[in-house]
Amino acid sequence: MKTYTLIILCFFITTFSFSEVAQSEKEALLALYNSTNGEKWNHTWNLNEPIENWYGVTVQDNKVVEINLHFNNLQGNLPQEIGNLVNLRKMNLGFNQLEGELPATIGNLKSLLSLELFMNKFEGQIPSEIGDLKGLRVVKLYSNSFTGEIPASIGNLKNLKELMLGSNFLTGTIPVELKELNRLEILSLIDNKLVGEIPSEIGQLTNLKELVLASNELTGTVPYQVTNLSNLSTFMVSDNNFEREYVSVVDGEGSMPIGAFEFDSKTVITDND
Repeated sequence: MKTYTLIILCFFITTFSFSEVAQSEKEALLALYNSTNGEKWNHTWNLNEPIENWYGVTVQDNKVVEINLHFNNLQGNLPQEIGNLVNLRKMNLGFNQLEGELPATIGNLKSLLSLELFMNKFEGQIPSEIGDLKGLRVVKLYSNSFTGEIPASIGNLKNLKELMLGSNFLTGTIPVELKELNRLEILSLIDNKLVGEIPSEIGQLTNLKELVLASNELTGTVPYQVTNLSNLSTFMVSDNNFEREYVSVVDGEGSMPIGAFEFDSKTVITDND
């Protein structure tokens, strides 16, 4: 009986001793450290310590599930190896000096719920692979230098609640595919170079609370379907090339009284109405 107990005890000790973060995930973190000048971070990592002790890294069940390195003086590129963090649920690298293109391998992060890369220097196109991250609830890529069109694949993100792509250099039209985001509460595309008309399908986003499309090159008129947005409390479409001027409404304490504007397919919300 004593021998049996000793064997069981040794088994658990051995299992515990060898239980650690997968090598592929550790290599991804090291690649992030090396490619972003880790030695000069505000809060750097002691690479001789266990990963769970590294600043901003959350480990659960020997899996890296969160990276929070915002405002930490990261400088450089986001490495391709970032796609090896397949158990990651949250990534916040906001308020840093990251540059270069967002690697397509980000599409491997199928467990990701929140992607926050705002206030950096990223450039190039937003990879279409972002549409593979179907669990995403929050996407904050504002205040970078992204160019090209908003990928239509974002329409695959059915769980998305916040989409914030403002203050970039995005071109093209607002993708009709955004109509699929029926849980969306915040849509901010402010301060880009978007053209064309606001798609009438925006009216299908009935959970929308904030619609911020100001400071683009949009044309035509605001579609009357916005009257369907009964939860809307912030409405900003000024500084575009519309046929008429529109009122901006910002009201964080309640829903916008959109019914008071009484407009149909031939009338719009304007400063003159």
